[in-house]
Amino acid sequence: MNGRTALVTGGTGCIGRSICERLAGAGYRVAANCHPGDLRNAADWREEAAGRGIAVHLEAFDATDFDATSSGISSVEGALGPVDVLINAAGITRDARLVNMDLTQWQAVVRTNLDSVFNATRAVIDGMVARGFGRVVSISSVNGQRGQFGQANYSAAKAGVHGFTMAVAREVARKGVTVNTVSPGYIDSPLIMQVPEAVRDGIREQIPAGRFGKPEEIARAVLFLAEDDAGYITGADLSVNGGYHMG
Repeated sequence: MNGRTALVTGGTGCIGRSICERLAGAGYRVAANCHPGDLRNAADWREEAAGRGIAVHLEAFDATDFDATSSGISSVEGALGPVDVLINAAGITRDARLVNMDLTQWQAVVRTNLDSVFNATRAVIDGMVARGFGRVVSISSVNGQRGQFGQANYSAAKAGVHGFTMAVAREVARKGVTVNTVSPGYIDSPLIMQVPEAVRDGIREQIPAGRFGKPEEIARAVLFLAEDDAGYITGADLSVNGGYHMG
């Protein structure tokens, strides 16, 4: 064990699971957050991971709810110790052209993808500053960098994630706390498989690497930014998109 405790919100999603497993493999004490409604599936994954020698503490709370997040993180810290590394990976999509998008689609995406970042970071940042060490890594998206047709809600929220990152990074840079963003491109996951095959093929053709990314490749980028010796990287946005967008 490296003595650090890591919490991953959205830790039982496709990318979140890979992040949890990568951190656990690197010696972190890992807590995976899931939505209470997904607890049964999350518990099945935790049990399966345990069979592979990967220990993950499971904590169910709604990351869009400020009080529930604060309470959930207190529970994690009671079980594993103070959170040294926070990975904000909770996210959903509710795609529609703006002319067809209703308020619930907008609010659901902004609350899950952006409000959750505030809720969790606010709950841990004071402790990180007091201890003189912390790592916050939030998962944004290539579509927060370049925009995407039918994703005004998602693109806005994911762009907001990096704006939040840069602001908070400035506030805590002298306190031993770094705040960074990882922006995945199109990842081989159940989400991309919901896209019609012809559309998937068109997206793949636009990626210089010629393929979709793997969740494990996002996890590797997150681990890099979470490590103790990444202390001079803050306010950065690490793109992991196969060259799909270069900025």
